[in-house]
Amino acid sequence: MDEEIRDFLLRHLMSVQENDTQAYRETTAAELTLYEWWVTPHRIDGLPFHEFMMGSNAQRGTVFGSDAEVKAETRFDLANLHIQRYADTAIASYTLLTSTALLKGVQVNAHNESRVMVKQQGKWKVVHVHKSPAWPAPHVQPG
Repeated sequence: MDEEIRDFLLRHLMSVQENDTQAYRETTAAELTLYEWWVTPHRIDGLPFHEFMMGSNAQRGTVFGSDAEVKAETRFDLANLHIQRYADTAIASYTLLTSTALLKGVQVNAHNESRVMVKQQGKWKVVHVHKSPAWPAPHVQPG
């Protein structure tokens, strides 16, 4: 496994987990594109979308990807992490498991992710993210 890419990816994901917009900007390209299936079926462009979410979550004391409505202990794990590196481009694919300690017990949310990273001016940046359900979604949209 490519440890440089793995360490970078974990730093990037921790910036989201900790609502750290400065670290998020340091690890994410301004021209970021995303597909987040549970938000909208359309592509999202740029950083403002996540910066707004992270700022709002920080004010509430919650974590992106968690269903907690109040501050709760949360962690993430990367199941089946696979890294492909081609010179200054890398692709990481995995199932993101977000575990949240709720009063009723630990709740785990899962979805599949691919993140494309490119080395720009000597620094890795996430340039594209694609998320999909980790459960069997219907191939045809329900009527």
